[in-house]
Amino acid sequence: MRTGPAVADATHLLEGTGPPGPRAAAAGPPAQRATWAEVDVAAIRANTAWLRARSNAPALLAAVKADGYGHGLEIAARAAVAGGADWLGVALVEEGAALRAAGIDVPVLLFAEPPVAAIPALLDAGLTPAAYSPAFLAALDAAAVARGGPPVGVHLKLDTGMRRVGVPPADWEDALRRVRAAPGLALDGLWSHLAVADEPGHPFTVQQAAAFRRGLALARGLGLAPRLAHLCNSAATLTLPDEHHDLVRPGIALYGLDPGGGLTAGTPLRPALALYSRLSLVKRLAAGEAVSYGLRWTAARATTVGTVPAGYADGVTRALTNRGMVLVNGRERPMVGTICMDQLLVDLGDDEARVGDEVVLLGEQGGRRVSAEDWASRLGTITYEVATSIGARVPRVPVRA
Repeated sequence: MRTGPAVADATHLLEGTGPPGPRAAAAGPPAQRATWAEVDVAAIRANTAWLRARSNAPALLAAVKADGYGHGLEIAARAAVAGGADWLGVALVEEGAALRAAGIDVPVLLFAEPPVAAIPALLDAGLTPAAYSPAFLAALDAAAVARGGPPVGVHLKLDTGMRRVGVPPADWEDALRRVRAAPGLALDGLWSHLAVADEPGHPFTVQQAAAFRRGLALARGLGLAPRLAHLCNSAATLTLPDEHHDLVRPGIALYGLDPGGGLTAGTPLRPALALYSRLSLVKRLAAGEAVSYGLRWTAARATTVGTVPAGYADGVTRALTNRGMVLVNGRERPMVGTICMDQLLVDLGDDEARVGDEVVLLGEQGGRRVSAEDWASRLGTITYEVATSIGARVPRVPVRA
C-alpha cells in the first residue's frame, strides 16, 4: 500500500467531501426535463484518489467506458484525472476519440480490439490498443509502418481463464514473438482480466494470477519487457494487493458503487450518481381502482397516486414494476403498476403531495437512501447494469465540480 505524501494527499481530498446539507451544490433539473441525474464530481475525484493511494501499483487506470459507467464520459474522465488517474480505459474507439475531442490528453487504453477498419481512427486519436488476434496485430503493424513514426505501443491481452477475449495460453509464445518481430509495434503492456475477483478467496483467482505471472516470465524470457503489467479490476484492487503489478484498473469503485459481495462496505468510497424526478400529476384513487398497462396493481383502499415522468427509456427498468421504491417528502413510497417507457406511478398513501414535489429514484432524501445496490438486489443484477442503464436522454448535471 502507498505511504507518505500520496496517502496524505488522498486523505486531504476525502476530507470535507460529504454533502454539507440535503444536497451539495445541486443545480436542479434542466428547464426542459423534470427527470435528471446529478453527478458528484468531488466524489469521483476523491474515490479515485483513495483507490490510488491504497494501491501497491505506481499507476492507476480509470475505466470510463459506457459513458463513464452512466455518469457521463467527459464528467467522469475529468474527475478521475483530477483525482490522480494516470490512464483512462474505454471500450470503443468512438469513446476514446470523444475524450480527445474534449481535450483530454492522458493515455487511453482501448480494452478490446476494434474492427480493422477502425485502426486509422484509433491511430488518429492516439489510443493505446489492446491486442490479442493475429489478424489485428498484422493489420495494426501494417498501418503503423505505413504512417511512419515510432512504433505503436500495444497492450497484449492474455487469456488466463476468463475465456472471453485474449490470447489462449497455447498461443502466448507465438503472439509475443509476433509483437517482437513487428517493426511497427512495441509491447507497452501485458495484461489479463479476472473472472471472479468479486468473490474473495475463490481458488480460480489464484489460478489466474499464477497464470498471468507465467505469461510475464515468458515475455521476459523472450527478451520482452512490457512497461506495464496489469491484472486488477475494482474488486481485485480492493482485495488483492499482491497482484497489483504496475497498474490497477478500477471501474465501478471509482463511482462509489459495490463491485459485488459488499466489498466497498467500511471504505470511504461514496456514490457519485443520483437520479431525480418531480411529480407531474397527483390524483386520488378509490379502493378497487387499478392503474397502468395491464392493470397489474389495484388499490386495496382509497389512496393517492403520483405520476413520475421517468420510465424504462430513462433506465427505470420495467422489471421494477410493483417492486421498486422511491423517496417522496422523505418517505419511502412504492412504485405501483407497470412501469411505462416514459412514466411510472407511485403510491403516496394519504400523504399530502403536490405537483412538482421531488422524487428520488436513486439517492438520498430526508435521511433515507435508495441505492444502486438496492435496485440490483431487487432485480437480481449488479450495480454496473443499474448505472449504465440510465438512458442517454437523462441530462447529467455535474455538482461539486
